[in-house]
Amino acid sequence: MFETVDVLRATDEKDFRTIYTETMPILFKIAYRIAGNEEAAEDLSHDALIKMTEKDMQFPSVNDAKYWLIRVVKNASLNYAKRKTRERRAYERVLKEDKRTIDSGETILLKRDSIKRVQDALEKLPPNLRVVLQLKEYGDLNYKEIGRVLGITEGNVKVRVFRAREQLSRLLEEDDVYVP
Repeated sequence: MFETVDVLRATDEKDFRTIYTETMPILFKIAYRIAGNEEAAEDLSHDALIKMTEKDMQFPSVNDAKYWLIRVVKNASLNYAKRKTRERRAYERVLKEDKRTIDSGETILLKRDSIKRVQDALEKLPPNLRVVLQLKEYGDLNYKEIGRVLGITEGNVKVRVFRAREQLSRLLEEDDVYVP
């Protein structure tokens, strides 16, 4: 006799609610940290869930659904961020606007400058190191989960996170950035 294995179907309302409840917070976090925009992060997260439903995906567990959705959100967020960067550069070239902003309060200005420098330094990292660090620090995933998302070993994830932090530290030292 064969045992039937319960699978989660994306088109089943009860299963969809389970997947949504378990994955939406982490999907949003990852999308927000990569895209840098709350509204876009929400849209990207929902788009991933819609894609899952349209494809009538089936998963053996919630974790399998989570890893698949994280991959989809990560890729969509990276594409969104690239597109926004290209758009911003195009507007700057056309309008030749001054990018500097003057804020009231020295503390706010210094904090924003530090955040920008950290983000710029993060962008200078090779993509394979940057993604691992984003999933670790912003997605709150552990090494094993990151390995499953990226399709690499847990040991490789640890090495990449170490190298990413090391390179980021060097880049920030060059800019003499204070990160509280």
